[in-house]
Amino acid sequence: MTHSCQVSNSRFRLAFLLNPYAGLGGPEGLKGSDDISDDLRTQSSRSMARAKRALTPLLKQQERLSISAAPGVMGADMLIEMGFREVNVVGRLPGEAFTTAQDSERLAHELAESGIDLLLFVGGDGTARNIVNGLSGQYSEQVCLGIPAGVKMHSAVFAINPESAAEVLQLLLKNGLVDLRQQEVRDIDETLFRQGQVRSKYYGELWVPEVGHFVQQTKNSGREVEELVLADIAADIVERLDDERYYLIGPGSTPKAILDELNLEGTLLGFDVLHQGELIARDVNASYLETFLTEHKDLCTAIITAIGGQGHLLGRGNQQLSPNVLRLLGQENLWVVATKTKITELEQRPLLVDSNDAELDRALSGHVPVTTGYRDTIYYPISCGL
Repeated sequence: MTHSCQVSNSRFRLAFLLNPYAGLGGPEGLKGSDDISDDLRTQSSRSMARAKRALTPLLKQQERLSISAAPGVMGADMLIEMGFREVNVVGRLPGEAFTTAQDSERLAHELAESGIDLLLFVGGDGTARNIVNGLSGQYSEQVCLGIPAGVKMHSAVFAINPESAAEVLQLLLKNGLVDLRQQEVRDIDETLFRQGQVRSKYYGELWVPEVGHFVQQTKNSGREVEELVLADIAADIVERLDDERYYLIGPGSTPKAILDELNLEGTLLGFDVLHQGELIARDVNASYLETFLTEHKDLCTAIITAIGGQGHLLGRGNQQLSPNVLRLLGQENLWVVATKTKITELEQRPLLVDSNDAELDRALSGHVPVTTGYRDTIYYPISCGL
């Protein structure tokens, strides 16, 4: 097995959406671009130039990318002009002369629906609101990153500048440690702002990648203290448990720490079923899980970890998650937990899946959130090595 092959074939699924009118109101002193005139919309905005600054460094790394884009002026045209190859155009634009906020919302939803790792959007607070609206419900946990190009920039979902967005993207392509944070989307009332009143309103949150650093839970040469980190991971997961759902707690010391946090006697090398803070089944097999998932459709979450050193996430030591079980469960219902020490020991190699179903393994490949501490999550790749 060669790690270089695994990395090169684990393509990062990047989606791109551009608000072509972002920032147009700034030079005119309009305090925003929500209600600009049609005449102003015909002018060249700074959103495209700023997007190019963020994306140009990726041109030499196209073999690591699978790119989807909103159609026409909302993304695809610019990418093709820049020299990006094999751009997958998602959705259609209506016949109107100018695009609208509703187009941004609809296309954000369609891009997420197409299966992506990150939605990169260009605009300001108004665009961020559109993204929140478009991703509400089923795609509310879609990871996003904004390239700042608007007049109003009160939301915490934007990179500091286009170059910093490029740095985050390149780190993701290198399988580096990238934190995930839920950040607020806020916007101000432009009419009141023009009258000198600043009223910022909360509209929702987006999951945003940030360049991560080790949290200081260390001693002895800066390494994590495993017992403390496992306790932090367990505390985070326990805080997120929903009494209406069933949790399939997988093998390994990291998932077992969750049961320890609840003072439950779990199975170190098997799967236990947790519901409302109690174990309702211990050391179950694939047949049991398949029946259970059929009876409790859309109400189950599996919590698993990777094997240290080799990095296998599925197919080694947790074969109870058979292909049938994984399909019934759904990728969105897999929670991955691991210490940052375990991740860094992979030396930027991806986590591996080997479910004994090549088609499923390819579908499972991509980037996933990995809980690495209390309210500490990174974004890391999964690969089938094919």
